[in-house]
Amino acid sequence: MAGPLSEIKIVDLTSVVMGPYATQIFGDMGADVIKVESPDGDIMRHMGVGRSRAMGPIHLSVNRNKRSLMLDLRKPEARAALLRVVATADVFVHAMRPAAIERLGLGYAQIKEINPGIVYCGAYGFGEGGPYADDPAYDDMIQGVSGLCSINAHLAGEPRFTPTIIGDKVAGLTIAYSILAALFHKLRTGEGQSIEVPMFESLASFMLIEHQWERAFDPQNGKAGYPRVLSQLRKPHRTKDGYLCVLPYTDKNWKDFFQLVGRDDLAKDPRYNTPNQRSQNYETLYKTLGDIMTERTSAQWLSQLRTLSIPVAPVNSLEDLFTDPHLAAVGMFVQQEHPSEGVLTHVRPPVKFGKTPSQVKCLAPRLGEHNREILAAAGLSDSEISALAESGATR
Repeated sequence: MAGPLSEIKIVDLTSVVMGPYATQIFGDMGADVIKVESPDGDIMRHMGVGRSRAMGPIHLSVNRNKRSLMLDLRKPEARAALLRVVATADVFVHAMRPAAIERLGLGYAQIKEINPGIVYCGAYGFGEGGPYADDPAYDDMIQGVSGLCSINAHLAGEPRFTPTIIGDKVAGLTIAYSILAALFHKLRTGEGQSIEVPMFESLASFMLIEHQWERAFDPQNGKAGYPRVLSQLRKPHRTKDGYLCVLPYTDKNWKDFFQLVGRDDLAKDPRYNTPNQRSQNYETLYKTLGDIMTERTSAQWLSQLRTLSIPVAPVNSLEDLFTDPHLAAVGMFVQQEHPSEGVLTHVRPPVKFGKTPSQVKCLAPRLGEHNREILAAAGLSDSEISALAESGATR
């Protein structure tokens, strides 16, 4: 059964994680994604230990359901070939700074001339028009400038990076939903458009959902920062034999919890009997919760709290995810044979569609694996493709 985007063709000139993660989402939903790479390939091909050259693990995790087209865009004949591919596409997405993409002759104005209905997405570090617009950007920079490193100082005592590339992934999701919205507009009106998706603005928006806090008012009522999640006492709680994440959240959750542990005094304490009062007394509440949790084993707490529908979860390690009973039951991990890399374990698309399922049709491509078929489909003759290969513009 075809995926929901099976008629969509995307030309993907991105690399690393932000853009490839976004376009993999489209590939999972059935789009034809053409990954355009330099002769050296996406840098993530060379990160980590793989089974063969240029097939590193992160490349494998964000480039499934794509075809690879290798072009040396420093050569005019390669750029001309790419334009012929783009002329047949629905979407063009790149992650180059504006000046660099313009130098290649691949700016929106140039692409629109050959494909007026194109959805053109520029994925940048910082939006155009601001003082940072020309600065290079990677996840570390974006975590710093977005305030994420500074709020980690509440827990670590000094600014720290969050140990996942959250800026890349948040921006990748933003790219995906933005392109989908533009495609929906095109479906209704026939109009293409240009989209700008900056990492900084994406993560700043993400961060300020809760952390704008009392800066939402003008004049402001107080400082930015949601106190509950900034508390040093908001953490997994130690039990007799391990750690658990526990969060009684509603009035009923707290009432049931206090009853379970025989603390009627806390149930009657006015500091804890409404959401507003609890929000003003998180420090003492979480300290009390932490002390109580040490009285029983993790297994006892899991059984008792789940019976009362009080939110509780184990603290999994990364390795634990691969044997987690829930993820196993829903088939989150899938093994498939890769043409060159042997059996690979990959994480399936998390969304389940009732009528148009996402699926993994093919695993991440080898560099330039689909050169000839992509160029031929764009109308290049065998002799033209051979000439490109002889000039070094492709292989």
